[in-house]
Amino acid sequence: MSSQSLSLKQLALQKFKRNFWGVFSFYFILLVGFISIFAYLLAPDDSQYANQMHLSIHSKKPGFKVEMLIIPSQLKVNQSAFDKVFFGKKNTDTEIPVLDFKIEGKTLRYTEYASDGLKGAEKTIQINSADHLSPFVKSKTFLFGTDKYGRDLLSRVLVGARISFFIGFVAVFISLIIGIFMGSLAGYFGGKVDAVIMWIINVTWSIPTLLLVIAITLALGKGFWQVFIAVGLTMWVEVARVVRGQIMSTKEMQYVTAARALGYNDYRIITKHILPNIMAPVIVISAANFAAAILIESGLSFLGIGAQPPMASWGAMIKDHYNYIILGKPYLAIIPGLCIMSLVMAFMLIGNALRDALDVKG
Repeated sequence: MSSQSLSLKQLALQKFKRNFWGVFSFYFILLVGFISIFAYLLAPDDSQYANQMHLSIHSKKPGFKVEMLIIPSQLKVNQSAFDKVFFGKKNTDTEIPVLDFKIEGKTLRYTEYASDGLKGAEKTIQINSADHLSPFVKSKTFLFGTDKYGRDLLSRVLVGARISFFIGFVAVFISLIIGIFMGSLAGYFGGKVDAVIMWIINVTWSIPTLLLVIAITLALGKGFWQVFIAVGLTMWVEVARVVRGQIMSTKEMQYVTAARALGYNDYRIITKHILPNIMAPVIVISAANFAAAILIESGLSFLGIGAQPPMASWGAMIKDHYNYIILGKPYLAIIPGLCIMSLVMAFMLIGNALRDALDVKG
């Protein structure tokens, strides 16, 4: 039995490897996962939430360059290396975009950056030595441009990937726990148990998903983890229906009848004999749920119910900049939109590849 099971797994793996788009999507998802975890190491702006604002250079095009005057803060922030890597620096330094600067003794005279043909204000600061100017003035390039608050758009996109990526894991994990439990009870015991659970499933399914998520979010409160839980609580019905149908067709199999004859209890029969043999369609639907969770979170952030400012989120970035599409700066909304589309497409393609590899019908 084990050798046959192993050969089936090897066959499924070989079929998956032959699917170009499935393999490509798998590595793309791994890349996004890596970016999500180490976003602050990769982002040009490694401050917390990539929230360093420069209002004088707002809404600049990709590739925009400017000289940046950095004034170190006198405040000392005690922050561990772990905290800096995974949650960003609690940056207290002041960054000022400048048009030009010159040194007069120990005085740095600079002109603040001003767009739209305006003249920037001239200001001065004292420095210890002209020989150590490099820590104060640096050239900065914004590869994706800046948003309406003058924040680095590339950094916001990288940090925002964390929410869109991890909401899929949390939502699918919650949906699997509830869905497998409810589906197993309904499919295995049948009768009144099945009728009650199916009634709950049908009522939940009849409510529009986004409306149900909004209701749960408002009940739990606005926030990061509340959105994760709310999305997960609305996605278990699909899993439950699939598990119920699979168990109803599997529980009459000979090996299940043999397990009952040997005196095994219902819990062991379900967990040790039935569930391991019906996980293929559950894996496929989980991949689809990943994509659905990302879209729902983006919709919630667009409506202002998802991740709250200053936290970076692709949906919130579209919400902040969708009106710029008609103002000649569509990239501010298109870039996060393409990120959402790419990640959703990757999960859908890997779901299709898994379906073909596992030969799931229906």
